[in-house]
Amino acid sequence: MISFKKLPLIFITGALATTTCLASESQTLFNGKDLTGWTGEGYKVKDATIICTPKGKNLITEKTYSNYVFSFEFKLPPGGNNGIAIHYPGSGDPAYKGLEIQVLDDSAPKYKDLKPYQFHGGIYTLNEAKHGHLKPVGEWNKETITVNGNHIIVELNGIIINNTNLDDLAAKNTNHQGVKRRSGHVGFCGHGDAVAFRNISIIDTTLPKVDLTGFTQIYNEKDLTGWIHGPRHIGHWQPRGKVLHYDGKSTAKDKNLWTTKKFKDTTLVLDWRWAETSPKKKMRPHLDPRTGVAKTDENGIDIKEEVIELDSGIYFRGNQNSQVNLWNWPCGSGEVWGYRRNMKLSQEIRAALVPKTRADHPIGAWNRMKISLIGDRLNVTLNGKKVIHNAQLPGVPAQGPIALQHHGSALEFKNIYIKEHN
Repeated sequence: MISFKKLPLIFITGALATTTCLASESQTLFNGKDLTGWTGEGYKVKDATIICTPKGKNLITEKTYSNYVFSFEFKLPPGGNNGIAIHYPGSGDPAYKGLEIQVLDDSAPKYKDLKPYQFHGGIYTLNEAKHGHLKPVGEWNKETITVNGNHIIVELNGIIINNTNLDDLAAKNTNHQGVKRRSGHVGFCGHGDAVAFRNISIIDTTLPKVDLTGFTQIYNEKDLTGWIHGPRHIGHWQPRGKVLHYDGKSTAKDKNLWTTKKFKDTTLVLDWRWAETSPKKKMRPHLDPRTGVAKTDENGIDIKEEVIELDSGIYFRGNQNSQVNLWNWPCGSGEVWGYRRNMKLSQEIRAALVPKTRADHPIGAWNRMKISLIGDRLNVTLNGKKVIHNAQLPGVPAQGPIALQHHGSALEFKNIYIKEHN
């Protein structure tokens, strides 16, 4: 937006996020034909593209959202001006009743005196973005806006240009109504310029509710009481209030963070997320839950996909083999590497340790995982979806500590609860 007149038991969600490999179910918000699912005026549909007309004002989704990843492509005409409304209640000026994220050809001469927050990607009146990452006027740009609780990330053409905490902005802007909101409609804020949008989708990353009756919290949200932490863990495994942050750089001999207590049959519930992305990319296989090995093409060659390499896991009963993986592989998190790769075990056992579906949220968004290990039987639910069902871990120790694994990736945990079964 540019104006020359006004230069429990139930967990709480919240996150920082950036997204590259979208794995959760993505909902297409624009069918390419008409404006079904939207309400507003002054927009037309042409060639699978939504285009703002000279009468274009606000075009918003009929549904409301709270935690999500909103992705779209846009093309600017010279001097083009539009905006992305989020947390919009449905009436009033989106820039004040909700939040408006700038969509703007900020290279145009008429915008030479912009205020910092008015450049593309800025949150109008509230927060500036990094400049210089728009493609030339007339080319398509790709943008992703991730909203999780009090955090907003704006990623433009693969570069994070805005990363802000709404609570901090609210404290500095007490009269701004929209910055206090945490849900609402999503949409476009027209100013009569022929800005075009296409490939519009959203991923709802709201975490499922979990009944924590009988559970005990094992991270106290203050310090590492109950966890083994030596001097070389300090500054790397960092309690940050509700969030336990790990920067991926511990220098301890054992870089994993282990509980001091040993557990037998347990159910563990926790939230986790990748705290940052990675420049490292690798080709990783598509695992087949029917066989436990990589899927192959018609020539018998493993089917692989290039992914951002992110890796961690949860160790159970002091045993590295009984590790429930957290990673960015095509199969998704929940796989049990140590057992699945043991060729001495039957194919049936190994295949059961491949996730039935990829249920991970995009990189940076919070995931909620429930892991149950009773006897030698493992069940894993990720973001409300059962990914491992009644899989066997032959010979798994009867008891042992639990660990949050180091594998060089920065990540965060919160809401860590455990229930012991007699």
